[in-house]
Amino acid sequence: MSARGRGVMKSVNQNTSGQLASDPVCGMAVDPRKAAGSFEYTAQTYFFCSLGCLKKFQTDPDLFLKVSSATSIDIQDPQKDGINHVQYTCPMHPEVRASKPASCPKCGMALEPVTVALPKEKVEYTCPMHPQIVRDAPGSCPICGMALEPRVTTGEEENTELVDMKRRLWVSALLSLPLLAIGMSDLIPGAPLARLVPMGVLPWIQLALASPVVLWGGWPFLVRGWQSIVNRSLNMFTLIGLGVAVAYAYSLIATFLPQIFPASFRDQMGNVPVYFEAAAVITTLVLLGQVLELKARSATSTAIKGLLGNGTANCRRWPRAGRTTRSNQHRSPPARAPRREDSCRWRGA
Repeated sequence: MSARGRGVMKSVNQNTSGQLASDPVCGMAVDPRKAAGSFEYTAQTYFFCSLGCLKKFQTDPDLFLKVSSATSIDIQDPQKDGINHVQYTCPMHPEVRASKPASCPKCGMALEPVTVALPKEKVEYTCPMHPQIVRDAPGSCPICGMALEPRVTTGEEENTELVDMKRRLWVSALLSLPLLAIGMSDLIPGAPLARLVPMGVLPWIQLALASPVVLWGGWPFLVRGWQSIVNRSLNMFTLIGLGVAVAYAYSLIATFLPQIFPASFRDQMGNVPVYFEAAAVITTLVLLGQVLELKARSATSTAIKGLLGNGTANCRRWPRAGRTTRSNQHRSPPARAPRREDSCRWRGA
């Protein structure tokens, strides 16, 4: 094919390493030997799933390379990706891959592991008569002297993002409540708060309360919103970050430079209204939604791990159809996985 732009078309059969390349336009995995086309740019060959993706890439390669770099999509070796290290992906955009926990640059959701790891088992020893006695090694109960019996516990991995979001939620909620009270104080008959605190001081109090909520509690949302703009993939965090940032920035200017606002922006007392409580409450509500979402996803992941860990120890094999046994009772299977001809009844974990 003819040369075009800054790249040169090359044969797709030159790469025979067996690795899968990632289409920089759509993110699909492409076998270089069966790719619809390839394009060499900056001394690197890119492979495409269709001629449409190839034409888009030829128009502006830098645009798609920036998105590809931001989503951590590169040439993938399936033998390495699934064994040597854990990869994380977005539930809504499976083409997004990362080597460590992060947020999706397209929708802002937290990335999840591609493969679900089985829960780690830990053997502990407890007394049948006194379950509060738990030891890491065999022994006797210090209360009744009975031999301790083993029990298997599942060591679940801690969801660090859920813990972090909970911490931000509690701190933001404690600071947002007085902000909401100050913002709604004008609706209380008699305006008791105005009698206790001068109106010129209230904006500074609101600034002190709202700043930790917006700049610390809402920092992940501001980062995700900025990433969505940089990657040209607008999502809900774009709207959240924009609304919170505008409300906070406007109120910050109104607090430090109230003299620059015209009379039409002022209230009957000549004060410029601020919206610190709006920025703080929005941030707190979004944090609440994130905590609920992460809890639901964590519960789903725990249920899946429980099903995967429900091995043959919880299986009871029944006699095959057409065959009878002396007792016609179910029996525990030997130390092997169930076979196709086996009839099993599974018990809950």
